[in-house]
Amino acid sequence: MKKFTLPHEDTGPDFGRRRFLQGSAAAAVLAGSAGAALHAPPARAQSTSARIVIVGAGAAGVSLATRLDRALDGARITIVDPREDHYYQPGLTLVATGAWERDRVVDRNARYLPRNVDWVREAVAEYDPESNRVRTDRGNWLEYDFLLVATGLQLDFRAIEGLDPDRVGENGLGCVYDTPDRAAATAQAIAAFVDTGGRGLFIQPPGGIKCAGAPFKVAMLTEHRLRQGGSRERAELLFATPHPSTGSIFSQPDMNDFLKVHLPEDRGFSMEWEHQLVALDHSARTAIFATPEGEREVEYDFIHAVPPMSAPAELLDSELADHDGDFPGWMAVDRHTLRHPRYSNVFGVGDVVGTPIGKTAASVKAQVPVAVDNLLAVMREAEPTAAYGGYTSCPLITEFGRGILVEFDYSLQMTPSFDFIDPYREQWVPWLMKDRMLHAAYKAMLRGRI
Repeated sequence: MKKFTLPHEDTGPDFGRRRFLQGSAAAAVLAGSAGAALHAPPARAQSTSARIVIVGAGAAGVSLATRLDRALDGARITIVDPREDHYYQPGLTLVATGAWERDRVVDRNARYLPRNVDWVREAVAEYDPESNRVRTDRGNWLEYDFLLVATGLQLDFRAIEGLDPDRVGENGLGCVYDTPDRAAATAQAIAAFVDTGGRGLFIQPPGGIKCAGAPFKVAMLTEHRLRQGGSRERAELLFATPHPSTGSIFSQPDMNDFLKVHLPEDRGFSMEWEHQLVALDHSARTAIFATPEGEREVEYDFIHAVPPMSAPAELLDSELADHDGDFPGWMAVDRHTLRHPRYSNVFGVGDVVGTPIGKTAASVKAQVPVAVDNLLAVMREAEPTAAYGGYTSCPLITEFGRGILVEFDYSLQMTPSFDFIDPYREQWVPWLMKDRMLHAAYKAMLRGRI
């Protein structure tokens, strides 16, 4: 295990931080050099009359649309999604813990989609890859020559009996995932818990989830809020995970070792191993866990509940799902080319795909250029050669004002983008990136600039 160290410098604003924001390191981040090489737009657009359908107008779908609009001349590009609002999901953790206001993470898709891209404001209800078409929830069939699936994932709240997302913010229930409104409601529930103390439960679900660090960030930031509010001694904190104590709670081995030590020893959490949340009694504030010894009921004053996640139901019921491979519950793709293994004119990008790691905005940034380059190659009847190496990144915020910049790939080895950011040290730079810088880089990604 690599040894993680605490920062020695002050975590408040200082001239060094202002210099950092103004310096070349900040410029490099905002230019998008972290995690993936810059992909310059082609000097000359590729001529084609192909019909391209993109399903999903989240980070991946919008980025695909803007890149393809510049790379192609004559293509008919259609994006399918009813959502008018665009959520900056990496900021939901900061909203839920009271660092950001809700409106800071809400934008409009219309600001980013190119005029030449047709926007069908409907949801895909059926995939028919044998006939190269999708059906919308209004019964309209859209035919395509090439399909790009970028739907994101679904939150299966129904998998936990009694977990009603509409009640987030009530009776001590929080959930950082889903919408800015529910993140803001979670902030209110955390604030009430900080005022009163009591027992706080923090949940890790089974299976792959987007932003795998979010359950840990919410737990650690809530603990920090308690210390800031002078109520830490009045709070008992439990972190419940379905994994055994000998297993992994985070896919990157060094961070896994760090969290398994840091949470109980440095932050005072009781680690509840092999505890999978299966039900909530919202009124009684009781959580029910499946454990090797049978069901266990735990009362709480605050709970951060995280539902299991999977590809959307419409995709799971289709031939595009990974039914027999290593990642059931997700879209089947080659982990490097992002091309579907059976349908050569179909690609997947973002949270929906079945890859060993990579359900983050940083992964989308690395995946989109690969999918676009490979689609352009296939359109030229060439073999796709661009490869996604599994890059993902998580500014693991451990306290307000400091964190660890975790970057790794399919090798599960740390792959730091900047020599001056020690990936084994809590420091203020990852916090500054998360709080001040990465949102701008995200917007540049939506516009296809990085």
